[in-house]
Amino acid sequence: MKISIFGLGYVGAVSLACLARDGHEVIGVDIDTNKLDLIREGKTPVVEEGMVDLMKSVVANGRVTVTTDTLHAVMNSDISLVCVGTPSAANGSQDQGAVLRLAESMALAIREKSVPHVVVFRSTLVPGTVEDVLRPIIEAGSGKKDGEGFHLCFQPEFLREGSSIRDYDKPPFTVVGANHDYPIERLKELFGHLPCNFLHTSVRSAEMMKYCCNNFHALKITFANETARLCEALGVNPFEVMELVCQDKQLNISPAYLKPGFAFGGSCLPKDLRATTYLAKKYDVEIPMLAGIMQSNRSHVDLAVQKILETGKRKIGFIGLSFKTGTDDLRESPLVSLAEQLLGKGMQLSIYDPEVHLSRLLGANKSFIERHVPHIGELLKPEIEQVVAESEVLVIGLSGKEVAEALVGLVREDQKVLDLVSLPASIKLKGDVEGLCW
Repeated sequence: MKISIFGLGYVGAVSLACLARDGHEVIGVDIDTNKLDLIREGKTPVVEEGMVDLMKSVVANGRVTVTTDTLHAVMNSDISLVCVGTPSAANGSQDQGAVLRLAESMALAIREKSVPHVVVFRSTLVPGTVEDVLRPIIEAGSGKKDGEGFHLCFQPEFLREGSSIRDYDKPPFTVVGANHDYPIERLKELFGHLPCNFLHTSVRSAEMMKYCCNNFHALKITFANETARLCEALGVNPFEVMELVCQDKQLNISPAYLKPGFAFGGSCLPKDLRATTYLAKKYDVEIPMLAGIMQSNRSHVDLAVQKILETGKRKIGFIGLSFKTGTDDLRESPLVSLAEQLLGKGMQLSIYDPEVHLSRLLGANKSFIERHVPHIGELLKPEIEQVVAESEVLVIGLSGKEVAEALVGLVREDQKVLDLVSLPASIKLKGDVEGLCW
């Protein structure tokens, strides 16, 4: 395949060398003539393990050329990979100057082509940039439409400096955000041989996923480092602790808990976070990330309060009260906290939870309710039908299939529904359904 690569930094230079190694004809494009001169001489413009020999080899076999000319590169390639930098501006926003200028020049080149050109953005871009910012620029400059005269895609890269060639050859997955089948098929030809899943998604999801991955990596590093600081103060070996944590592939190093939903609660997570932050204060250890988790959790409850108040309705029905589906544990349940706040604002509540029976509550669970919502018994209803019938707004806090299916025949078209659990797509309710943040 004939490929042009715009931007010859770490991602662009490594991609150029690896694609040429795999037999493709590659045109490298950059405004920095020093980089181009180095590549012409078979030298690498970036310091990276394995790049010296690889660049020398692919230039020698004649499959690599370089230029500053956008028109030449686009006219002589089938696919363009855009790898230009998108650094931070002084205020923290993304500096998109380079990619915007490139979009303008690519548009003029695409205008001259008689066949559709595939443009694949690999630079990290703020979600919405490809469709809302770059597409109008290219459509206006080329006089053509996305999906007809050209195709825009977003394909996040996962190359780490220091191991880029290894990461190129063995990525965790290949993710392509695209709106048409044609570019997907072309990119499968290009990257489908790699030993990983090839995943097709929307352009916006692909853009956001890249940020999410990097933020998650930063989160994990910070978690390990905050843990280490606290361990040092307590005389505990942090490497041993984290090694044990990583042994759990069921909950810790797994997809567990990585699904948007409502706030956490229960008898373990809140109290143990509080104990951790207390220990840190006692030993004068700074753990701002861990210390901020409870506030972030409260913000999730506040969002639910805000969405309910925005409906302007006063009769609120809760489907669920315990901190988690399938239990009667009300201790630090975010649904109890939500109910408290709504009651404090004068709302009329009715609640149904098939697992919660006040007469059977014992011990800490019972004392929690007596302290926090002593009149909860007046709000609990024995049948889901009664709660639905007398409510203007329904708050869905249970994810059980049986309850969800019962709601299908009960919810009215005039009712607002706030979904806190992400109901299955198969559950179609008549009311005006809105997710908490989806």
